Amino acid sequence: MATELRTRDTTLTGLDALELAGRSGRRSLGHRTWAATWPKLVALAIFIGFWQIVVESGWRDPWILPGPAVVGEELWRQLQTANLWEGVFNTMNRALLGFGISVLGGSLLGFAVARVKVLRAGIGSMITALQTLPSVAWFPFAILIFGLNESAIFFVVVMGAAPSIANGVISGIDYVPPIWLRAGKNIGARGLSLYRFVVTPAALPAFIAGLKQGWAFSWRSLMAGELLSIIPGMPALGVQMTAYRDLSNAKGLLATLVVIFFIGILVDAIFGVIERSVRRRRGLAEA
Repeated sequence: MATELRTRDTTLTGLDALELAGRSGRRSLGHRTWAATWPKLVALAIFIGFWQIVVESGWRDPWILPGPAVVGEELWRQLQTANLWEGVFNTMNRALLGFGISVLGGSLLGFAVARVKVLRAGIGSMITALQTLPSVAWFPFAILIFGLNESAIFFVVVMGAAPSIANGVISGIDYVPPIWLRAGKNIGARGLSLYRFVVTPAALPAFIAGLKQGWAFSWRSLMAGELLSIIPGMPALGVQMTAYRDLSNAKGLLATLVVIFFIGILVDAIFGVIERSVRRRRGLAEA
């Protein structure tokens, strides 16, 4: 049965890939990388140019709104300090651990709600309501329960990310075409086999979209948590921003924002690779 399913999937993928092959020729990795990179570089250059124009206009004093060159020098200085790298390590450690817990909890919750009608009727709409609740609103409650420590930060991160991931799973399962389920059952897929070979692959794009959205929520929640919860002896990007704010050090604050911005771009690139891989396996993108 598993062999038949794989053969069918490979055949369909091959037919779609043949259609795509007729639309465009195969391009080299370097060409594809450059095609994806140059628009971002142009957008970045436009943003920096606009930033410089605002600074030159004298809208704010230079110590409040420094220019790109000053912030670039400060960023270079920070990159040579251990404090920045320790902060990046601690922040990413919290982000990955919190996101991992969210993926596990959100996936199980989404699967249960998608398959059990009573749960869907009872808490289906609550998940969407939780998704719209600002993560920072959880923080007073988290501090009350856990105190001003890392547990409170993890709680806020999980509450921010898990609903999005659960909704991704629910949407993915809901939109599996019934004909695919019937086809799977006709060739012997039942129970876990049906979910392994039919439902899960069909729901994968929505699940990945949910993961991507969940990461965005968890990252925002983490930044809010680190800005509000300062743990002694634990450098973090949010703590560093709070310190620069207290010292009225705008160039240090903006340099840290640049670091956070590039981490966001890196994570988005990783999700982009995963999405392209899924599309290629389905014959929806060039190999």
